[in-house]
Parts: sequence; structure tokens; C-alpha cells
Amino acid sequence: MSFIPVAPGCHFPIQNLPYGIFSTASNNTPRVGVAIGDQICDLSQVSSYFTGPLLGGERAATIFNESSLNSFMSLGRPAWSEARSTLQRLLSANEGALRDNPLRNTAFVPMSEAAMYLPANIGDYTDFYSSKEHATNVGTMFRGPENALMPNWLHLPVGYHGRASSVVVSGTPIRRPNGQTRPDPDKPPVFGPCKLMDIELEMAYFIGPGNSQGDPIPVDKVDDHLFGMVLMNDWSARDIQKWEYVPLGPFLAKNLGTSISPWVVTMDALKPFICENPVQDPVPFPYLRHSDPFSFDINLEVGLKTASMSTPTNICKSNFKYLYWTIKQQIAHHTITGCNLRPGDLIASGTISGKTPDSYGSMLELSWKGTKPIQLENGETRKFLQDGDEVVISGYCKAHDHLVGFGECTGTILPAHN
Repeated sequence: MSFIPVAPGCHFPIQNLPYGIFSTASNNTPRVGVAIGDQICDLSQVSSYFTGPLLGGERAATIFNESSLNSFMSLGRPAWSEARSTLQRLLSANEGALRDNPLRNTAFVPMSEAAMYLPANIGDYTDFYSSKEHATNVGTMFRGPENALMPNWLHLPVGYHGRASSVVVSGTPIRRPNGQTRPDPDKPPVFGPCKLMDIELEMAYFIGPGNSQGDPIPVDKVDDHLFGMVLMNDWSARDIQKWEYVPLGPFLAKNLGTSISPWVVTMDALKPFICENPVQDPVPFPYLRHSDPFSFDINLEVGLKTASMSTPTNICKSNFKYLYWTIKQQIAHHTITGCNLRPGDLIASGTISGKTPDSYGSMLELSWKGTKPIQLENGETRKFLQDGDEVVISGYCKAHDHLVGFGECTGTILPAHN
């Protein structure tokens, strides 16, 4: 336990300790913090407690005063483990070094008083398409059940390179895009606001140390390159996507905005929640095979709150473990050509859907292409998002006496520009 109170059901006990970038009214310089209970431990204030061989001296003071986690991410797993061990000792209820020090009064900031930023400078962003259920649902809607999965889907983790510049931190409003659509296949396309605005329930992970160009990351070495995970909402303009995606895939339908949660939960904090990998048939090529379990039991929920509602209606309950392709397979495939990843690169899972209708990770699936309106608690219905709608994604792992969670990833739809 920590000497900082942690309420039952809180996502941020001492077993978690996720990293983020924050500022306050009294100090508007963005810097590194760690979430504990409803507080943020300001690592720039406590850097002198980091005395290990990898973070001792001036290194911790320099890294924890930076406005992104990129430098810390680049250090690799031994340094991350050293930092985690130091923090768990420092924040322990049995340790008085900080608990009984006047520094405690300035080293902790209430979350309610902090502004949060993107955790990293994201140089590149890749989005995968790794849920078999999601791919099957979408394929069934647009191509029919006999041709739901494309021929390559069961052989490789399908993905595309997204737009890093429009990744935003939770709470940032998202504006409905204008674009070309073709609502009537017998008529020419039209231009105007997106009418089929959607969400995609995803998770994403940040790369730590990268690889040299030309040198793939073997599947059994991927863990050394994984810093931690966040929640993600890949906002999607479905009508724009339908018209533009042939032959090169997503473009304007996806670059309007991608929201991520501010706290990065480390892979070390998630290791207790590893579960068995999905059965894959056919057996993947050797470069994609790993026998060790590397799926994660992460409960995911999506809430939708309209302008006339005070609290969101839960419209989806899913789980990260439903993905067909693992993180290790995604990275091994991403780099098999020698593609070089760099610290702070963001890699997304793709929409996470389960087998049951209440676990579908997009409104496209939940409303089945608009044919089954989603019923909200106040009597309203939705097929796709309307202006003023707020989407709230949350996620957590459940142990017997605590949660290890991600907080929330939120965003509200603004009207399109005239």
C-alpha cells in the first residue's frame, strides 16, 4: 500500500504507477508525473531520490523535467524497472523518506488541478486491424458473409500508417470533417459534412528503444521495445471512408483526429494480467510465431453522453484479449522489412470487438450499418454520432484486491466548418 490514499475502485494504486506529462496553474511548465490515487507525484520534485546506476546523478533530474517521455522511453527496460522499483519503495506506506518530508507538500498535485498533455512527441503512428470479429463484421456488411475476411487477413497483421500530427490527448474536442461522399451509388459524389461519424474502441502502445533501419525486431525481442499502453479512440468518418478507401485504404476518414488517454500504463504493471494467446489457424510464418502468452485481460467500456444527458450510457463492453494478432506479432511484422521504429512511436491495436453484439467496438457494428439504432438511457437513440455527443472510453485490469487502470479517454464532437 501507499501512504497516499487510494480509494476502492481507483485505477491508480501503487501496483500501477503510470507515467504522464502535466502542468499546473502555479507551474505551467509541462513535466513528468506518476499517477497515484487521485494525486500526481511530480517526478521533477523527487528526482534526487533516484540513485540507481541507470538514473542516478543528474540523469533523473534531466529526464523528469522534460516535456515528453521520449528520453525516458529510449532508456530501455532496465532503466524502467529501476525507476519502478524506486517509485514503489518511495511511495510505500512503510517508507518515510518522502512521507515524512516537508517536500511532500509540493511533490504531490491533485489530478483535478493538473492539465494533461500528450505523453510523447509522436514521430510515427501505425494502426492495425487485428480483431477477427471486427474484420468479419465489417467485411460481412460490405462484401457479404462468404467474402468477409480478405485472403491475407489470417496470414498477417493488416495495418496502415496513420497521421501522427492529429493524435490528441483525451478531452480535446474533435471537429466533424467535411469531405467527399457518395451516398447514392447511381449518382456522382457530393461534398459536405460527414454524416456517418463513428468511434473505434482501440488500445495503443508506445515504442521505447527503436531499431536500426534494415534490422527487423525478432518476435522474441519485441518485449524489450515496449514501454506501455494507452486507451485510444480512432474517430472515423465512415461515409468518407467508403468512397475513398479503394485502392489505397484509409486517408481523410482517419486523419481528422485520434484520441489517446494521458496516462501510459507500463508493460511491467500489465504483466500480472497476461493471458493465453488466441488460437491461430493457419499457423503463422515462423517470424510471427511465439509460444509465450502475450495477450492481456484488459476490460474495456465505451460510454456515450448526448448534450441532454448528465451521465453516459454504456454502449459497449469489450476486452483486449479478444484480438487475434498479438502485440509481438504486430511489431515483428511491422519491422520485418527493416522499417525502423523510434522512441515515442505509437502503434494501435485496431478496433477491439468480441463475439457478442454488446462487445462490438464501433457504432458501425453496434447499429449494424445503421439498421439497428442504439438505445440510450434517456430514450434517445443513435446510429452514428451527432454534434455535441461525448464518447468516454475506460479500461482496467482487475486483481483480487485492486484495479490497474488507464483512466479515461474522452472527446466531444464539434459541428463541421461551414
